[in-house]
Amino acid sequence: MDLKNTKTDRTDLDHLTPKQIVLELDKYIVGQGKAKRAVAVALRNRIRRLKLDAETREDIAPKNILMIGPTGVGKTEIARRLAKLAGSPFLKVEATKYTEVGYVGRDVESMVRDLMAAGFAMVKKEMQEAVQSDAQKRAEEALLDLLLPGSSGKKKKEPRTAKPMVKPMTSFSGPGIMGTAIQVGIPIVRDKKQKNEEPEVKRPASAAEKAKDAAEKIKYTETREKFRAMLRAGKLEDRAVEIAISQDVQMPAFGMMGGGIEEIESAISGFANMIGGNEKKKVLPVKRAREILINQEGEKLIDMDRVGEEARNRVQEMGIVFIDEIDKIAVRGENSGHDVSREGVQRDILPIVEGATVNTKYGPVNTNHVLFIAAGAFNISKPADLIPELQGRFPLRVELDSLGKDDFLRILTEPKNALTRQYRDLLATENVKIEFMPEAIDRLAAIAAEVNASLENIGARRLHTIMETLLENISFDAPDIAPTTVKITPDFVNERLKDLSEDRDLGRYIL
Repeated sequence: MDLKNTKTDRTDLDHLTPKQIVLELDKYIVGQGKAKRAVAVALRNRIRRLKLDAETREDIAPKNILMIGPTGVGKTEIARRLAKLAGSPFLKVEATKYTEVGYVGRDVESMVRDLMAAGFAMVKKEMQEAVQSDAQKRAEEALLDLLLPGSSGKKKKEPRTAKPMVKPMTSFSGPGIMGTAIQVGIPIVRDKKQKNEEPEVKRPASAAEKAKDAAEKIKYTETREKFRAMLRAGKLEDRAVEIAISQDVQMPAFGMMGGGIEEIESAISGFANMIGGNEKKKVLPVKRAREILINQEGEKLIDMDRVGEEARNRVQEMGIVFIDEIDKIAVRGENSGHDVSREGVQRDILPIVEGATVNTKYGPVNTNHVLFIAAGAFNISKPADLIPELQGRFPLRVELDSLGKDDFLRILTEPKNALTRQYRDLLATENVKIEFMPEAIDRLAAIAAEVNASLENIGARRLHTIMETLLENISFDAPDIAPTTVKITPDFVNERLKDLSEDRDLGRYIL
C-alpha cells in the first residue's frame, strides 16, 4: 500500500483548508482561536509540502508549536483532534517521565518507538478493514473445520516417527556426524532409498471404493452446509471449540535499561517464534473464537512488511508528537543544583526534535518532518527557562486563554461531545430521561467559574467534578427509579451544589 492509497493521501486532505480545519476543531473545542489557527496552518503546510518535488520537500521542516496555558483549556484535545482529522499517527507523552541518559528511567528515543508502534497499529487496522470480508469468509471455513473435524474430506497423513538408533559406544567405530549422532542417541530417520527398499506401489481404487468415497464427500458437504446455516443463524454461538491463539512474547522489563532495547526484543521475539512458543490452545465459545479467527485470518491476508513500510512512511511524513508538561523540565535560575537532570532531558529531546534517525523494530525512523507540539502551564517557570537551543526548535508560540463562565456555558451545550449530552445518553440506557433546563446549565457554568476563581484553576475539568456531584444520586438510583424523567432546574442545582458554592468546603471535590 503506497501513500496514494492511504487516508493521508494529499488528494484526500486537499479539502482541509485552514478555515475548514478550524471549523472541525470547533465541533469539539470551545474558544482558543489562536491555537486553532496555528495548528491549522501547520497542518495545511504539511499538505502543501507533500505536493512539492522530492528535493524541495526534503528542505522544508515543520514549524513546531509551543502552547502556553493553564490546565484544562484544551491544549491536548486540540492536538489529538488535529491528528485524528488528518489521519496522522499521534502520540502524547509527558516530558517528566523521561530521564537523562545514564539515569534510571526511559530514554527520550522511546517516544519515537512508541509513535512508530502507534503508526503500525493504525496502518494494520486500515489494511485489515480492507480485507475484512475475505477474513470473515476464511474464519467461517475455519470454524466449520473446528466444528466438524474431517468435514473437509482431507485425510491427514500419518507423521513419520523417528526411532532412536542407539548402539553402545564400544560397538560403533564409524566416523563423522552420523556416528556421533548414533553414539549420543539422536533419533535418525532413514530414507527408504538409504535402506534400498522398494517404494510402495499403490493399488488403484476399485469402483466400489470410488463410489463409497464419493458418497462420503457428498455427506460431508451436506453436513457442512447444515452447520454453516446454523452458524450464520447464530444457533452455535455457545458451542465450544479449541483454537490455537498466537500470543505476544512477554518481554522482560527492559524499559529501565536504556539503549539496545529494540535489538534485544527483536532477538527474543524471533527466537520465541522459531521454537514455536508463541501459540497456546484454548477452548472458547464460537462467538469469541470467531473474533479471534477473523483477526488471525486478516493478519494472514496482509503483508506485514508492507504495513511496516507504509507505517514508517506515514510516521515520517505526517506523525505528530504532543509533549505535555514541558514546563516541568525547565531549569529555573535560582534552582540549578538538583535540576541538572532536567536540563539533561532537554538536551536529549533536542536532537529528536531537530531531526534524528531512531532504530525501531520496524526499521529506522527519521524525525526530520515529524511535527512536535509542546505544551505547559508555565506557572512557576517560563519559556525562557528552557535551553536556548530547544526554544529555537519551537518557533511558534501560542498562548491559550483561561476559561470563564461564557466558555463553560458553551462547553456544556455546543460541542458534539458536550457533557450534558454524555450524561443524558448514559442515563437513557437505564430508561431514565434527563432534561437540563437552560437556566440550570447557566447556573452550572457560573458555579464552575466561581470555584475556579476562588481555588485552583483547573479549567474545564472542573465541569466533570460538578456534573458528577450534581447527578451522583440519580446515577446511583437509576436502576430502581426507571422509567422516569428528571428535570434539572436551577433549584435542583443549588440544592446539590450548595456546599460547593457557599461553604467552599471542597475537600471531596477537588481533583
